[in-house]
Amino acid sequence: MKVTLFTTCIVDFMAMNVGKATVELLEGLGHEIDYPKNQTCCGQPTYNTGYVEKTKNTMKHFIETFEHAEVIVSPSGSCVSFVKEYPHIFADDKEWKERAEKVAAKTYEFDRDNIVAVGYSNGANIAASLLFHYQHALKGAILHHPMVPRKGIDLPNLTGKSVFIAAGTNDPICSPMESTELQSLLEKANAKVELHWENRGHQLTSQEVEAAANWYRQHFNTK
Repeated sequence: MKVTLFTTCIVDFMAMNVGKATVELLEGLGHEIDYPKNQTCCGQPTYNTGYVEKTKNTMKHFIETFEHAEVIVSPSGSCVSFVKEYPHIFADDKEWKERAEKVAAKTYEFDRDNIVAVGYSNGANIAASLLFHYQHALKGAILHHPMVPRKGIDLPNLTGKSVFIAAGTNDPICSPMESTELQSLLEKANAKVELHWENRGHQLTSQEVEAAANWYRQHFNTK
């Protein structure tokens, strides 16, 4: 998917690392990033201070800049919320109201609370390590042939986290005992874990990928 990034003036001037991290993560998920260089503020600061009519010019510029996008993603929740208000602000202007509705409908906040990590082998170990160390890092995880990332530590409370583990009964790197130990540790931390077995080794199989996809759809209501 081609994702058009709206970084917001807050990120541009105060937290550039957030914008860079958003790009890296979206690209890592296989998305193509489009960044309109003529983007400016959404208009929220001036609107909130009472300059409603003057702010409409800024809002119109935003609409013209982003209405070509397939989907718009921003790391700032308040800016996305304000864009969602555009149709109400242009309620008395049919043309701009309709254009605002189309833009608002495809503008989304990048919500770190909805991240589901997917990893294989070392990638799965990294995702598992996040669960071991940070309570709110992930919403869930799909771990293909992981190992226990660290032993002898107390895990955070993982209540509400769902984890899928795919393992091989003949895996020479991640033994069945390693897989069941990881399942046990996560479950003791209150995570909901499904352990899927393949009668294979360490290789990633199409069967386990399909099983992971079905699990994801069941747990996160995605078609």
